[in-house]
Amino acid sequence: MNELAHATDFVLPTNWPAMSRENCVERLTAPGTRFEMDTIDIRGVPTRVWKNAPANLRLVAMAARAHGERLFAIYEDERVTYDAWFRAVARLAAEFRARGIVKGDRVALAMRNLPEWPVALFAATTIGAICVPLNAWWTGPELAFGLANSGSKLLVCDAERWDRIAPHRSELSDLATILVSRGEGTTEGTGRLEDILGTPNDYAALPQAELPPEEIAPDDEATIFYTSGTTGQPKGALGTHRNLCTNILSSGFNAACAALRRGEEPPEPVQKVGLTVIPLFHVTACSAGLMGYVVAGHTLVFMHKWDPVKAFQLIEREKVNLTGGVPTIAWQLLEHPERGNYDLSSLEAIAYGGAPAAPELVRKIHEEFGALPANGWGMTETMATVTGHSSEDYLNRPDSCGPPVAVADLKIMSDDGETELPTGEVGELWARGPMVVKGYWNRPDATAETFVDGWVRTGDLARLDEEGWCYIVDRAKDMIIRGGENIYSSEVENVLYDHPAVTDAALVGIAHPTLGEEPAAVVHLAPGTSASEEELREWVAARLAKFKVPVRIAFVEETLPRNANGKILKKDLGAFFA
Repeated sequence: MNELAHATDFVLPTNWPAMSRENCVERLTAPGTRFEMDTIDIRGVPTRVWKNAPANLRLVAMAARAHGERLFAIYEDERVTYDAWFRAVARLAAEFRARGIVKGDRVALAMRNLPEWPVALFAATTIGAICVPLNAWWTGPELAFGLANSGSKLLVCDAERWDRIAPHRSELSDLATILVSRGEGTTEGTGRLEDILGTPNDYAALPQAELPPEEIAPDDEATIFYTSGTTGQPKGALGTHRNLCTNILSSGFNAACAALRRGEEPPEPVQKVGLTVIPLFHVTACSAGLMGYVVAGHTLVFMHKWDPVKAFQLIEREKVNLTGGVPTIAWQLLEHPERGNYDLSSLEAIAYGGAPAAPELVRKIHEEFGALPANGWGMTETMATVTGHSSEDYLNRPDSCGPPVAVADLKIMSDDGETELPTGEVGELWARGPMVVKGYWNRPDATAETFVDGWVRTGDLARLDEEGWCYIVDRAKDMIIRGGENIYSSEVENVLYDHPAVTDAALVGIAHPTLGEEPAAVVHLAPGTSASEEELREWVAARLAKFKVPVRIAFVEETLPRNANGKILKKDLGAFFA
């Protein structure tokens, strides 16, 4: 039994596990089963794939259409059925075609979690365009960078995002069409999305139509999700239809494994209601969440903004079965003083990834909600799910992110990237499988450095145990994860260095009880200059998204401590915020 499981007082059920992981994989992937595998060539590399995964997002959309009058999305007083959603997708896809969008063109998407978001995503990808979901928390310059770098020809956004982008319109020479949702009216050069589709409650009245014709192969490009770079500008991870469709079966495979380990038969699929609280512009919500939801016919409940009490109200009112996303969400649901005022008995599972979770959280979810905790690991470059486990497996190994799904492989490599390390040793985690993206958009240098013969070098430091369970022990890329949002130190440090008074700066993560960690900076000022903490915070806030702004800034008299290679010794800087 895992030592941390013992420390959190988890007692293994009698005769558990009923089946070894190896036997689970063998049974679930046998010929003729739902999770049968095939080996195919992907970019010159023999790769295991789910044989029964949909070939592309057109087929995913058509499968979703079959759910008819089942509710697809709920947002405040808006309720959209699957039939209505498909009508909107087909109508918007035809509009994209009429506006000159062809296969391979980029269509950007910048908005909150709204019913329009999955309409725009599928309208673009089902006609072979590449959808570019932009981080809705980004500032105007950051959004403009994503639009310019991707060469997007068309943008679908909400009014809040357009207000940020509009001042940069002259910088976006490729952008020909702008459709704005939920605005007061049109501004010059833009159109209203509602003039094409109506409001979400109007989608059901749109005429029935088929998707515009297009041939799409599994390894055709589908999305560009931006991941903050450790140096310089963000990089666009170029995902394929296969990447997105792989997650549909990976999620089901993990759930089936949990049942077999418990000694039960994998349950028949049942339609659920899920509260989606993390942004769809993250691969966790879009790829690991949305894709499986639409095939299964689950209902997505959206929130304008995360608020624990509002979440309690929605869970009670809509009988929500599934929620989560990042550990922050789970902690706030658990610890809020008003939790006892609401009926949360419908909750069955709270799943999360994207940030480290305290083992205590795993136990509390099970004890307080009676819900089964679930966890997994992936990254933008793997389009989400690579590993996963839940229920007793997770309670027994609460410090692990689980074993790889059957179509994925993991290995631990030495610093030089040449030697595979033995079981139990810590090194860089490399991952391989049909979920790994093609590379970085227009960045052959970064692609060659990160993607090697089908493997992605993750930059995470990890170890594998004798049964293949993965344990992330540290992050090699100086990344801070604040409530599931990635903050790369160098990006914030570079902004601080741009301040005329700053000559030395380092960003570190400091512990936070619900967010996991927050960014804090240690700064050295040039002799004879001055700058206050508030001034530097405002300096960063004017240039980067709010979640990247250091919550605290410490000033030091001397330049920061460095090793022999000149690299700042960040492990020594946390003491400034103790």
